[in-house]
This record gives sequence, structure tokens and C-alpha cells, in this order.
Amino acid sequence: MKPIILYSHEIGPNPWKVALILEELSLPYETRFIDFAAVKQEPYTLLNPNGRLPAIQDPNTGTTLWESGAIIEYVVETYDKNHKISFDSGPEKYLAKQWLFFQVSGQAPYYGQAGWFKKHHPEKVQSAIDRYVNEILRVNGVMDKVLSTQDWLVRDKCSYADLSFFAWQRWVPEIVEGDLYERFPHVGAWFRRMEERPAAKKVVADQERAIAAMGRGN
Repeated sequence: MKPIILYSHEIGPNPWKVALILEELSLPYETRFIDFAAVKQEPYTLLNPNGRLPAIQDPNTGTTLWESGAIIEYVVETYDKNHKISFDSGPEKYLAKQWLFFQVSGQAPYYGQAGWFKKHHPEKVQSAIDRYVNEILRVNGVMDKVLSTQDWLVRDKCSYADLSFFAWQRWVPEIVEGDLYERFPHVGAWFRRMEERPAAKKVVADQERAIAAMGRGN
């Protein structure tokens, strides 16, 4: 199998979400880091006219795809034939999709906006910070309720549903003041289980190395 090309950024969580799926399935892939300033320009916009990350090129099928949720669905449906991180039928198949859609429409946008207004916006807009931090709390409340009765988001197996939430969840301590997991202990226990997965450990280490290299100008 030829390596899948993953267009990524050292900091942005969405590409690392895809990397975690690829690692869990032991799929070969090559990461190409793109500066945020370059994503709005050719040649990258020839791959992704939306000018966002991630995108993939799969030379094995001739597929070019963008939007992290669509990429995850593609990778799982194409390569997870043994359903290591997915489900072949029944309610579980659609519950996993439900959580993925919630992640891309709920978790990622609210976490991203909270981070922007708290750390990067040139003016402090407290009402915006409060709104998006409250949405983070709401999302964690939804997860905590489900995880109070089961270890994973879908029944008793870690699936792409759980994996899709991990990359953004890592950055919560930089956005939300106080101990989030004291308030949402079941999410905290889930996150610690996620951290112990070999694929998660590798992706976290890879991202930390990439961020360090970016800081050195390498």
C-alpha cells in the first residue's frame, strides 16, 4: 500500500484527528505541513478550494478529499474492513456517525472559537469568551452523561467516534479555567483512557515534535 498524503499543520487539531485514525488502523501515511498563510493560495487551493486543513490524497484510490469528518468516514469505510474502530451494522454504526457529526459541528467549532477569542483576538470580548466557554461546558456535559454508564461513546468499544474528539479535547486546559474534569469526571476518566492508547501516545509525541521544530524554524 502506498502512503496516504496528509496535509497538516503543527498546531491545528483537525489534521491530528485524522492522523490518529490512520495510526489506529496502522495505515502508512506521509505528513506534509502547510503554513496557515499558504492554505489560501495555490498550489494548496487546487487540492482544497476551501483553503483549510486537513486534506488527503490517497494514491491507492486516486481520491483527494478535504473536511476532517468526511476524511474520517472515507478512511474508515475504505480501510477498516475488520471494524477495529467502527461497526458493521446495527444502531452502533449510526451512533458512531452521530458522535462524529456532533464533534465536527459542536466540539471543534466551539473549542476553536473559545481559543481564538481567549488567546488570539486583538481585543478582549468577554461576552464572546463566555459564550464559547459555556458551549465547551455544554459539550462536556453531553459527553459526561453518556460516559457515566459506559467507557466509550458507543457501547463498549473505542471507535472513531472517541478518536475524533481527542485532538481538540487535549487543548481544553488552555481554554477553560479550573479543573474541567472535577466537574465532568467521566469525561476525565475517558480522556485518560484515550491518552493510554499507543496510537494516541504516538500522535501526541509527533505533534509535540512538530511544534518544537516549528519553534526552531526547521
